[in-house]
Amino acid sequence: MKRLIVILFLMIFIISGFSQNKAKNPIIWADVPDVAMVRVGDTYYMSSTTMHMNPGLPIMKSKDLVNWRMASYAYDTLADNEKLRLENGNNAYGAGSWASSIRYYNDTFYVSTFSATSGKTHIYKTDNIENGDWESITFEPVLHDHTLFFDDDGKVYMVYGAGNITLVELKSDLTGIKEGTKHEVIIENASKVASERIMLPAEGSQMVKHNGYYYIFNITWPPNDMRTVIVHRAKDIRGPYEGKVVLRDRGIAQGSIIDTPEGDWYAYMFRDYGSVGRIPYLMPMKWVNEWPVLGEDGVVPDELDIEVNNQLGAWGIVSSDEFNRIAGDAPFSLHWQWNHNPDNRYWSLTDYPGYLRLTAGRIDDSPLQARNTLTQRTFGPESSASTFIEIDNMNNGDYSGMIALQKNYGYVGVKKVNDQYSIIMVNGEGEESVEVENIPLNQNGVHLKIDCDFKERTDKAYFYYSLDGLNWTSIGNTLQMSYTLPHFMGYRFGLFHYATEKTGGYTDFDYFRISDEINTN
Repeated sequence: MKRLIVILFLMIFIISGFSQNKAKNPIIWADVPDVAMVRVGDTYYMSSTTMHMNPGLPIMKSKDLVNWRMASYAYDTLADNEKLRLENGNNAYGAGSWASSIRYYNDTFYVSTFSATSGKTHIYKTDNIENGDWESITFEPVLHDHTLFFDDDGKVYMVYGAGNITLVELKSDLTGIKEGTKHEVIIENASKVASERIMLPAEGSQMVKHNGYYYIFNITWPPNDMRTVIVHRAKDIRGPYEGKVVLRDRGIAQGSIIDTPEGDWYAYMFRDYGSVGRIPYLMPMKWVNEWPVLGEDGVVPDELDIEVNNQLGAWGIVSSDEFNRIAGDAPFSLHWQWNHNPDNRYWSLTDYPGYLRLTAGRIDDSPLQARNTLTQRTFGPESSASTFIEIDNMNNGDYSGMIALQKNYGYVGVKKVNDQYSIIMVNGEGEESVEVENIPLNQNGVHLKIDCDFKERTDKAYFYYSLDGLNWTSIGNTLQMSYTLPHFMGYRFGLFHYATEKTGGYTDFDYFRISDEINTN
């Protein structure tokens, strides 16, 4: 009898291990906007926007369109100038590189973007998107929200613009615009199919060719309405184009359409969701009378007819880190990005093995201007991050800790003044940041934690410290997080150290641990 019970339990365990659930939206409850996508065989690759973060232009991969993992970045740094180095009061918040395009042509991957910060259009190419080197091509002018397109006859184009959608042919080697080529407006006032009046002109172009038609997908925003997806089609790449609205649901818009190896079609687009950022939704798509029809009866479903063993959500693009490295390891996993260009002289994972060391290489007056702030995305519906810092080597005037990073930031950390250490919580919601609470610290380190609540756009962050790593104490006040256009990005967890008086001081970070549960006490 006992043996039979054991066998039954084993069978239940095995069956449950193979049980599947329906995939649910949002696919990733984190900031993954402006997605572009390509399928190669049975593998999907997706590029997205991270603007002022480096390395930049992230590439993610998936086998099922639901579970995505980091695969690579197209560049380490976009350019090298005062804005990207956070010098002389300059910054690239909300700038850097914007919406990208990803293509696979003649056994080569191409990812392109554009940047007002660099003043150029950028194309990156590789024959190995996960482990290969990227070749960088740049040229002027800046082609806004473009889509790179390889036509069947071997010609290469970019479709770009806002309001008026424009076509330009590139040189065969993609090093610039083909000599003698005109910038042709192929769709005038593309937003007109949605409304005579608009808040946001049509932009975010993505071109697809299907059954002899060229399709250009854009977003627009009529007044007193929401982000809306429009599409124009033509038999010739230069037109004439006819257009229509294909989705108006909760502001879900801008992204790509993609087919599966089985011939099914899906659309993948983002939704503005408060301070966590622009989060991607997946929806079925079908072709009716050679027009794409998105969603189900005009609605993006909350549950998809896709079975998965487990839905990773944000866990494919965020990760904890104990900062332990062995010879041959990459310095950082692909989950990490620096806020702006790092100064590689002033961080180390080897000076104190098992710790991340951040050193102040210059004087700054705000964590928003600090070099070498290391970040990962926050994520919903709840997320928590914690760390432990050793502070013996801070100088007077130094600040270090963990930040909920956006224009309206908040952080918990340590400052050193007159050879005395204090645990502080700073709230940067207003025009001037406020040190809300200050607690004397009489040991050489402290554990820090930030909890973020994004449920139903609550958008609140809570701050804690612990002297022993077991018992957490709330500090300061609640940060009312908000998505601001100056930064144009969802909140990030960040580790920072900066000096206000003297360079050379440093902080050692023992770990970075994240959770999808927050303290509810």
